[in-house]
Amino acid sequence: MAAAFAAIGGKWKLTLLYWLAHGESHFAGLRRRGAPITPKVLAEQLRELEADGLVERVVTGPVPARVIYRLTPYGATVLPVVEGVRVWGEAHLQLTGGQAVSDPAMGCADTIA
Repeated sequence: MAAAFAAIGGKWKLTLLYWLAHGESHFAGLRRRGAPITPKVLAEQLRELEADGLVERVVTGPVPARVIYRLTPYGATVLPVVEGVRVWGEAHLQLTGGQAVSDPAMGCADTIA
């Protein structure tokens, strides 16, 4: 458990993995997703995910370098966990009277297969 939490237990790591399950993204694209994540924290979380081999940082242009982030094949192996947490979260919201968005397009189950 400790190794898993070290790799994916950061405040935004599961969210970032979820977003990247839907396709690669530039740093600014990840910032615009609507979450209140600061650029500093986003950079830290992406660096940690990259260090653990879950996310790949690809330079796409000259200086200032434009980069994209995408899941590695190893990163894709954690998607069943991400999807399980998402599904559990929706069930928890329903149980506690919160608003769940049950839209299959919002899941990453199709990416898992």
